[in-house]
Amino acid sequence: MPNFNDIIGQDLIREHFETAIKQNKVSHAYILCGEKYSGKKFISKIFAGALLCESEGEVPCCKCHSCSQTFSDNNPDVIFVTHEKPNIIGVDDIRTQVNGDVNIRPYGGKRKIYIIDEAEKMNQQAQNALLKTFEEPPEYVVIILLVTNAEELLPTILSRAVLLNMKPVADDLVKRYLMEEVKVPDYRADVCVAFSRGNIGKARLLADNDDFDNMRRDALSLLKNLHGADVADISPFVKKAVSIKNDVNDFLDILTVWFRDILLLKSAPDTDILIFKEEIQYIKKVAERASYSDITRALEAIEVAKRRLTANVNFELTMELLFLTIQEI
Repeated sequence: MPNFNDIIGQDLIREHFETAIKQNKVSHAYILCGEKYSGKKFISKIFAGALLCESEGEVPCCKCHSCSQTFSDNNPDVIFVTHEKPNIIGVDDIRTQVNGDVNIRPYGGKRKIYIIDEAEKMNQQAQNALLKTFEEPPEYVVIILLVTNAEELLPTILSRAVLLNMKPVADDLVKRYLMEEVKVPDYRADVCVAFSRGNIGKARLLADNDDFDNMRRDALSLLKNLHGADVADISPFVKKAVSIKNDVNDFLDILTVWFRDILLLKSAPDTDILIFKEEIQYIKKVAERASYSDITRALEAIEVAKRRLTANVNFELTMELLFLTIQEI
């Protein structure tokens, strides 16, 4: 069973929870903010386990009946708030699962913990309903909101909770985790680290994802073929991009790392720092041919494409403009 020591690269959050338990200063509400897959739910379960542990220490003992229930998602005093609509947590979800339940005392432990994942999906009515519990919570209640963007919560919610922000995990810690815990070889760990950008959960997903390897090969093939393409030949590349539309951010990240490899090699001929080491000969050719301004322009074009897609600009048009820019370079 997991423990606080299993939380990697989030020392401030771990220390905050340990100290709160030790000093008996546990807040009635927390907001844990971080990227998707960054480990928010994992950390909240460990905190819940510690609060409900029968040993009443600062960390979960991972031996008692309560810990066993908590880490198997069977503890009646740990409530994960659910919602039927995929993109909205509605007022009825909060009223039924939180407001209408908080006055029922804990079944086994001294506390009752509510974990609301993707809490930014609460609409305004749901947040206002939750606010009633925030303002006058029973002494045994702890509510943990897991969000990717705390700014989407009402100021009144933010002001009544402890906000804890997840930080990107250092590359060396992510790599060590992948190699020691997931048994990923060195070269594959380097690739996963580069694309996860400090998100340890995403790094693990990439390590276990064969589709990502296929996308990486397709992206490199596209980059090589774009070099000799005419403007009229862009259409097949756009169609290929449409086929991976749901994973387009990963695709664009691959393009970014590719051009950064070229930039790094052009700046300092050290192949050990490259991510695409297997493409070293081709990267050398591009680095010799492209100017610094060319590479910078390509990186900027990728960032522009990301912003356009976030703003829901037409997907095909966005990718066509990106590929045209890369093809010109």
